[in-house]
Amino acid sequence: MRERCSAVAVCALLALLTALLTGCQVSGTGGGGGQDGLLVGEASAAPTRAVGYGAVFLAVDECSSFGTTSFSEVPCTSERAAARVVARHDGTVRDGPACPATTDFVLHISERRPASDEDGDGTVPRGYACMRNLEPPHPGDPGGGGGPRTVVGDCVYAVGEGRVRETACDGRGERKPQYRVTKAVDLRAKCPLSTALYVHLGGDDPVGCARPV
Repeated sequence: MRERCSAVAVCALLALLTALLTGCQVSGTGGGGGQDGLLVGEASAAPTRAVGYGAVFLAVDECSSFGTTSFSEVPCTSERAAARVVARHDGTVRDGPACPATTDFVLHISERRPASDEDGDGTVPRGYACMRNLEPPHPGDPGGGGGPRTVVGDCVYAVGEGRVRETACDGRGERKPQYRVTKAVDLRAKCPLSTALYVHLGGDDPVGCARPV
């Protein structure tokens, strides 16, 4: 369940990221497949850059602020810093590499021509940044109930039409967990006999073996 995107991406409040639920596709439950939205935000290049921002806009290990309508790059030492870039790729999430498993949310970077850019050519390329909150909570952690990827240890509930969504395993989410992904394998036949649901995870081991909780 890591399908989670062109100029402007959907904006999301960082403060609400732990409450949002990522979409997941169920495999083999008889209702067809489907997917829901990815946790994303819009990142914009600032008109001026302070010392310490780095040469590339939102490069790995740089930090972003958060706001009600957009995210901006800020020094990691700033009191406005809220999340750190753990991976950065050009293009779109659909066509590019997957974010690390414990990514909390994804920022889509629109192609822009700001007053100041990373290499002086007048543009900031379209891309996406995989973000990790500087402080808890971390919805991308196993059982955290969010993040752009579903991993072993995550919990889900059925939403119909062959789909499930993540929710916090500790029950603090709006919906109670129904299944927990206990193992990732390359073939369904390798799942334990206790498996009640097969969840598509993607990657080298695309089958998630889930059992009731």
